Amino acid sequence: MTYPNTKEENISDNYFGTIVNDPYRWLEDDRAEDTKAWVVEQNAVTQKYLEQIPYRDLIRERLTKLMNYEKYSQPFKKGVYTYFYKNSGLQNQSVLYRQKEGGDAEVFLDPNTFSKDATTSLAGIKFSKDGSMVAYQLSEGGSDWTKVVVIRAEDKSLIGDAIIDVKFSGIAWKGNEGFYYSSYDKPKEGSELSGVTEYHKLFFHKLEERQSEDQLIFGGDKMPRRYIGASLTEDERYLVITAANSTCGNELYIQDLSTANSSIHTLVDHFDQNNEIIDNVGSTLFIYTNLNAPNGRIVTVDAADPGPENWKDLIPETENVLDPTTGGGKLFANYIKDAVSMVLQYNRAGKLEHEVELPGIGTANGFSSKEEEKELYYTFSSYLYPATIFKYDSTSGKSELYKKSGIDFDPAIYESKQVFYMSKDGTKVPMIITFKKDVVLNGKNPTVLYGYGGFNVSLTPAFSTSIIVLLEQGGIYAVPNIRGGGEYGEKWHLAGTKLQKQNVFDDFIAAAEYLISEKYTSSDYLAIMGGSNGGLLVGAVMTQRPELVKVVFPAVGVLDMLRYHKFTAGAGWGYDYGTSEDSKEMFDYLYKYSPVHTLKDGVSYPATLITTADHDDRVVPAHSFKFAAALQKHQPGEAPMLISIQTNAGHGAGKPTDKAIQEIADRWSFLFYNMGLTYVN
Repeated sequence: MTYPNTKEENISDNYFGTIVNDPYRWLEDDRAEDTKAWVVEQNAVTQKYLEQIPYRDLIRERLTKLMNYEKYSQPFKKGVYTYFYKNSGLQNQSVLYRQKEGGDAEVFLDPNTFSKDATTSLAGIKFSKDGSMVAYQLSEGGSDWTKVVVIRAEDKSLIGDAIIDVKFSGIAWKGNEGFYYSSYDKPKEGSELSGVTEYHKLFFHKLEERQSEDQLIFGGDKMPRRYIGASLTEDERYLVITAANSTCGNELYIQDLSTANSSIHTLVDHFDQNNEIIDNVGSTLFIYTNLNAPNGRIVTVDAADPGPENWKDLIPETENVLDPTTGGGKLFANYIKDAVSMVLQYNRAGKLEHEVELPGIGTANGFSSKEEEKELYYTFSSYLYPATIFKYDSTSGKSELYKKSGIDFDPAIYESKQVFYMSKDGTKVPMIITFKKDVVLNGKNPTVLYGYGGFNVSLTPAFSTSIIVLLEQGGIYAVPNIRGGGEYGEKWHLAGTKLQKQNVFDDFIAAAEYLISEKYTSSDYLAIMGGSNGGLLVGAVMTQRPELVKVVFPAVGVLDMLRYHKFTAGAGWGYDYGTSEDSKEMFDYLYKYSPVHTLKDGVSYPATLITTADHDDRVVPAHSFKFAAALQKHQPGEAPMLISIQTNAGHGAGKPTDKAIQEIADRWSFLFYNMGLTYVN
């Protein structure tokens, strides 16, 4: 491979007496002309390589056919209408429809019409309680900076001017008077993608008034918090405010809106646990918390004296991780048991009423509605069960099929099994392995090991059209539930953070070794894949154990662990990672595994296809740019080291379908080609 020339500059930093060179820092300026030119050259090399793969177009054709089916969301009622999302097959973005009972469905909002190139997406939508007002957010090119458009639901007429420069925000309506939203100060010109996000502010916008007149409710310079969110209880009596400085743990505040000029009161004044008000009956608050309960519990307290010392258990902690929802006046405890769903229905007195009978072993999401709605909806899926919508009667506890998936897929010829393996330190880790029933365990099956391992995120079974191509070719798809995730509660999460982050990599390496030892695959036929924190995961594993795998796919990865916190929202990730400025011990630990800094000359690294985006303002593209440049320098040349920069890829970006399909097709063609395999049409 002949890679583009990447200039090196004489730049270094002193970390507690250790000098660290950073020759590619100029690539951190993603708007500079030389960076743009480098990106163009890199894409040209990547495409030239991918174009020589003989079955690239065949894989794209197969993916296109597989993805071309109607897709629906769970319906929800607002006012006199029932709303639902539908994608006719290969539409870039799903369309929001509505219909009255007994009437025909009509288009309410079509995000595909927001821009000519379909890169403006619907980033969020919120109806007022009576359904008459709608506020929806628009994201351009996948940016986290959005604008809010307000319309009347009945005739879709605009109300006032759009609210601009909104970021990391929900919408919380207060009657039809106005709504709460959050944002930061507008970044300086040219730094929209790299400016650090801090000092979040919660505003109230009154309809028909100018944004400049919006009232600051919470946050800002006097009470600096990185993330602030707002919601209202269903009866709209209480404003609920959450505040945090990292991605885990939050303060909790309420304001009684039924009393004029009431003050904001503190429920939780620290960031040690996650806390959320999920329901109320009058002044009785129902709170989900993992305070003194790493797996989560539901407590009640009177709003007049709401401190944690007065909390009373309603649904105590169990051995399984709790994720609650409310609907029809009921509490639904969605438990994660060994990474799969178990759903229990309770009344507000904490009495168990039903265990929801799910279609199989997989993931259930939904069980949310207004108090008066006794019929709820949920979606169930697994690695072999396409997403299917069910209607649930909270009175009888019975489910019925509402909308079946239209995909052309026969799960009967495949198998998905859960295994448990031992990590390096003896920790037992679950993993789900999916493959064709006739696969021979001879160590020669193309296998993709996918992982994340961070930020309390649980990887529960979910159907993905994109992996069908792999499975059809006799491939194997494996997902381990490694530490750093939330599958076994906060203890499991913390065991993969900061000075224990190596546990995450060890768990993933042990998963690969298990697949090899059990003859599912071998190093010559094994690929590892992950995005964002998962990109860090596979980047660290490939530098620590380059001989273990054949192909690596880091997507929008956090790959420079010494400087990640200096860009956009990166500082908020310090709870999981720690930062190079915390202490010498923390710096030494990060420096030891930081993928950009651990590459060595003369090592044969696996074939690597790095993907990132030029409009991704959460994980700065510089991580991928710098890693690609360093990898291309160090790699002796046996395997390709490519980077693909897409306009629409990465966090939160609207992905036009044709580009998304091509990205997946490139991944699978790169996989088979570098394993020396032929794609069978």
